[in-house]
Amino acid sequence: MDTTYRSDAPELMDNFDMEGEVLRDALDKIAHINQLLGGNKVTVEGINTLIKNSAKKSFKILDVGCGNGDMLRELAKYAQKVGLSFDLYGIDANKFTINHAQNLSVNYPNISFICEDIFEEIEKENTYDIILCTLTLHHFKNEEIIRLLSDFAKHSYLGFVINDLHRSAIAYYLFNALCFVFRLNNMSKQDGLISILRGFKREDFLLFSKQLHFHNYLLNWRWAFRYQWIVTTYG
Repeated sequence: MDTTYRSDAPELMDNFDMEGEVLRDALDKIAHINQLLGGNKVTVEGINTLIKNSAKKSFKILDVGCGNGDMLRELAKYAQKVGLSFDLYGIDANKFTINHAQNLSVNYPNISFICEDIFEEIEKENTYDIILCTLTLHHFKNEEIIRLLSDFAKHSYLGFVINDLHRSAIAYYLFNALCFVFRLNNMSKQDGLISILRGFKREDFLLFSKQLHFHNYLLNWRWAFRYQWIVTTYG
């Protein structure tokens, strides 16, 4: 297993016209596994790092590639628990995915969803306090990532948090075992394995930082085989 370079193999989920029960099952299983492995906690930690020195109590947050909205619902509950106000937005280019996320989030009035290509949304004048990208960045090619991160920096007042997969042979083989335990459907298994091969090594984030002249950031490895990259855009 050679993980020297990022794979450019396509994932089935990259088809924005996909819909149906197989996709719904995949979205929900991904969210469930991410919860169990502590993945959402990695993103919450990143948000806390960005807001800890802010005098504000209200924050506008965009979640890029929001899937079934699980991350946003967790943030809504977290904000209520700690006495903060989060105005939460999720964006995804797949209409079926957005409809599913909306149905699961009807009891969360501070969550809104946008069905649009992120490259179109990020070019608008909208500005957010924080932009999140959880298990989504690996779906893009390196040249697209450079463009996307540049726009994140322009449109986030406090900064952005990247939470994504570590490209590793160990992670690849462990995910194979995970597929059996959680009885993942074929699409989830195939896309999951490709996702790992499209993931990142530490050197990738350091190169992105150098190319985009990011100097104020934290880069941490977190269980389970993922990186937490917190980029501060103020100060």
